[in-house]
Amino acid sequence: MIIIGIDTAIRKTGYGVLELTGAGSLKVLDCGVIANPVKLPHSECLRRLSGGIRELIEAFHPDAASIEGAFASRNIKTAMILSLARGAVIAKLAEHRIPVYEYSPKTAKRAATGSGEASKEQVAAMIASLGGLNVADIPNDSTDALALALCHGTLAMRPGGELLLPKPV
Repeated sequence: MIIIGIDTAIRKTGYGVLELTGAGSLKVLDCGVIANPVKLPHSECLRRLSGGIRELIEAFHPDAASIEGAFASRNIKTAMILSLARGAVIAKLAEHRIPVYEYSPKTAKRAATGSGEASKEQVAAMIASLGGLNVADIPNDSTDALALALCHGTLAMRPGGELLLPKPV
C-alpha cells in the first residue's frame, strides 16, 4: 500500500510518500516540501500546490492520502488561507479518486513515536530509523506529513483495520 501524507500550508506544504507491506515493512519513497515564495499571490500558490500534488500522484500512484484534520484558529485570516490550501490538495486528490483521511497531529505523532507530544526531531528520528534513512535527509516541514502517512498506513494494514479507519473526507 502506498500512502501520501500531506501537511498543508500555503507557503510550505510538507509531503511524505510511504510504501507499507503486509509483512510490516516500511519504505520511504519520497519526502519534501512544495514551497511557494512569500511574494506570490495566493492564487499562484494554490496553482503550484495543485500541480505539485498532481506530480506526486503521477509519480507514485498512492492508494490513499492522509492529511491533518482542520483546526480552529483565533486568526480567521490564517484559518481561511490554510483552508484554501487544504481545498486545493483535497480537490486534486479527489480528481484522481484517491481517498483522503484526516488525523489529528497528536494521533499522527503517537502512531510514529508512541507519544502525541513528540517533537518534529523525534518524529524524523523514528521515521528515519523505520525507513532506513539518514535523519538529515528528512526536511523539517515533511516530518508531520510522514507521521500522517505512517498513521494511516499502520491502521489500514492492521488486520481488521479497515473497520477502524475514519470516514474519508
